[in-house]
Amino acid sequence: MQEQQQVWAATGRRKEATARVRLVPGTGRIFVNGRESAEFFRRATLEMIVREPLVLTELEERFDLKCKTTGGGLTGVAGAIKHAL
Repeated sequence: MQEQQQVWAATGRRKEATARVRLVPGTGRIFVNGRESAEFFRRATLEMIVREPLVLTELEERFDLKCKTTGGGLTGVAGAIKHAL
């Protein structure tokens, strides 16, 4: 029997953006709509906004984020992911 992996899920919204976020045990990688966060956001400040809740709780090296987003621009998407965390 395969061991069940703990997963936390939440939805965040900001402006016109909606983000569904799954937090899974991992090494700190962030995926947004199937792409690495650096490739998706293209700006370090937006990545910093997303990582802020994990840095504050000292969990950034322990979990991976898998995010599905709809609507809004890049700033709204970053804020929506942050709200979900």
